[in-house]
Amino acid sequence: MSERLRNDLRQARRESGMSWEQFAQATSFTPAYLRNVENGNRSVTVDVAAAYDRALRTDGKFARELADGETVPSTVPWGQDGAALTVLIDLVDGRRGRVDRRGFVKAGAALSASAGNWAKALVTRPSAPVEGAQSAGGTALLANMAGRLEHLRRMDDELGSGEVRRQASGELSLAVTLLKAGRYQGAAANRLLRLASEAARQVAWCTFDQGHPGDAQRYFDASLRASAEAGDTTGGIYTISFAAVQLYSTGQADRAVALLETARSQLRRHSTPRMEAMLAARIARALSKTGAKAATGRQLRLSHAMLDKGPQDDEPEFLYWVTRSEVEMIAGSSALDLGDPAEALRRFEAGMRAHPSVDEEFPRSHAIYLARAAEAHLALNDLDAAVATAWQAATCLGSVDSARSSSQLKGLRAKLAPHTAYRPVADFLQAAAG
Repeated sequence: MSERLRNDLRQARRESGMSWEQFAQATSFTPAYLRNVENGNRSVTVDVAAAYDRALRTDGKFARELADGETVPSTVPWGQDGAALTVLIDLVDGRRGRVDRRGFVKAGAALSASAGNWAKALVTRPSAPVEGAQSAGGTALLANMAGRLEHLRRMDDELGSGEVRRQASGELSLAVTLLKAGRYQGAAANRLLRLASEAARQVAWCTFDQGHPGDAQRYFDASLRASAEAGDTTGGIYTISFAAVQLYSTGQADRAVALLETARSQLRRHSTPRMEAMLAARIARALSKTGAKAATGRQLRLSHAMLDKGPQDDEPEFLYWVTRSEVEMIAGSSALDLGDPAEALRRFEAGMRAHPSVDEEFPRSHAIYLARAAEAHLALNDLDAAVATAWQAATCLGSVDSARSSSQLKGLRAKLAPHTAYRPVADFLQAAAG
């Protein structure tokens, strides 16, 4: 970002037509100083960016570009005992007052770095047991926390991310408080760290779903740190799978594929059919956004083949949502991105048949898939079906708090807007605007 910003500053100055002397006078800096800034010998500071904006009358453009490009990396080393708790404490203590405004690309680069560090940390830290606590009371407390986090996963499916984020933040704060107090030792402390990792993942996912990728990245990073320190490979893989959704949803599909392949490389003895199915489906979704049709198809077939193996006793319970219905919905979304709306509709319909109550159990994701199905109908010039499906999506989204889902519906409305001469479309857009 800094190099691009320097280039933007240089280009804008040249296009202004001002000489170095005129420009320096307008900025209150010396020509030599500004030359050093543009050449990379001095930093682009807030004052410099503001001076360029002032002299070039760019309405704060360079100040915003500098703010978006700033990184807020954690200086805590990876792999160091206790480092995860340090990062978690920073998040919990500062979560109300700090807003991370880094852009999509910068947050994506940070996520990639976190995943790479996570994989390296696991090399020297074997998986650790999770059972055991110091007392019956301690066991009950951790079991109750695990139950509440499971409940929040289900709430997120049904209600969206707003309230879930608040409650998951509370669970994370409790876990950090207990870790700081040192109440648990050995396997019990390890289990608590795993719970903190899951709470951080939930906060990360909900934060992204609410439209804040910079803040979400920090929680994803904390979740991966805690999972690595706890030797929880499976939990880390799950965190990465959600971080990848953030990446391919914000235009970084190639980076998402690399992230998921990092997770897949760590499966080894932690592999289960449903975990394989989940990773393959998400890799397919990312690949579809790159236009890789054949590779997308291979991953979708692999996902189905894994599900064909049936239920396994050692499957993580948090993979309850990885079903044939969900994979078909992902296949439909992928086909739409690959320019095959007819195939997309076939897949969406197959997914709905496989899970008739999907609208009740997973209204947020169902609303997204319905909006995409409406787009497929629109691509096939079937306005009646597009409007009917759009109404279903809007109804499904009615009680769900999700900026991501709302954005999907907003995009659908924009695609319907050119067809307002058709009365049903105009009626839908008017109702949706209200």
